[in-house]
Amino acid sequence: MAGYDELDGLIWMNGKMVPWRDANVHILSHAMHYASSVFEGERAYNGKIFKSREHSERLHFSAGELDFQIPYTVDEIEAAKQEVLTGNGLTDAYVRAVAWRGAGEDMGVASARNPVHLAIASWEWGSYYGDAKYKGAKLDIAKWKRPSPETIPVHAKAAGLYMICTTSKHAAEAKGCSDALFMDYRGYVAEATGANIFFVKDGEVHTPKPDAFLNGLTRQTVIGMLKERQVKVHERVIMPEELESFEQCWLTGTAAEVTPVGQITDYNFEVGAMTRDIAESYEKLVRA
Repeated sequence: MAGYDELDGLIWMNGKMVPWRDANVHILSHAMHYASSVFEGERAYNGKIFKSREHSERLHFSAGELDFQIPYTVDEIEAAKQEVLTGNGLTDAYVRAVAWRGAGEDMGVASARNPVHLAIASWEWGSYYGDAKYKGAKLDIAKWKRPSPETIPVHAKAAGLYMICTTSKHAAEAKGCSDALFMDYRGYVAEATGANIFFVKDGEVHTPKPDAFLNGLTRQTVIGMLKERQVKVHERVIMPEELESFEQCWLTGTAAEVTPVGQITDYNFEVGAMTRDIAESYEKLVRA
């Protein structure tokens, strides 16, 4: 396919729809140099964005964590997202909202005088992990660790938090893996590069406590689904040596949806009944 800068369509940018290839920013935008950018990844199913308002609210929260304010309300962002879908004639699509500090009077670390911009794009995007969504993904272990909440705003969906995700995913793909699993700064199991992780043992579910990484909206949705089924969910510290004791494993995320994991380095997992049930039920839920 063409590069993402060469697609056709429309992008909502600072209050108006512009041709896709004209949606550009200045090279001296603060975000490019200092990562002062936040974003949301969302999926529309049958013309409706799943958890749309929650995503818009989190975008505002993330901006606040990076000490800037988005100049559009949640309601205005909601309207803009629908305008983008309609303008591009899309019903099943990925939606990317991004807010950033642009070019202005400041070009050092400080940027209080620079304007804040917002753009929203949408495009057709299939399974994030390809065939792994059905066969089970294979994960590497990342060499980097998720940082301490004392060092960075870990609960923001901020561009800077994804630097180690990119390098870790590249390393994993070079080994023939779909993704990489992070430990956190304490050595506890944390998450994948863009998805939360769940494990099954003896009919109960275990998932890392999100105290050093993003508590994903899909993660929260899946926990709710499990509790509705009277499945016991343990949100807790998980040690790396526990991986060999788990029977099933899956990833959750807006892009990943619910993707089974078949292998993490030398540990193998069954794509079992609970994993299949949650994946299928999530698909029905988002399309309801």
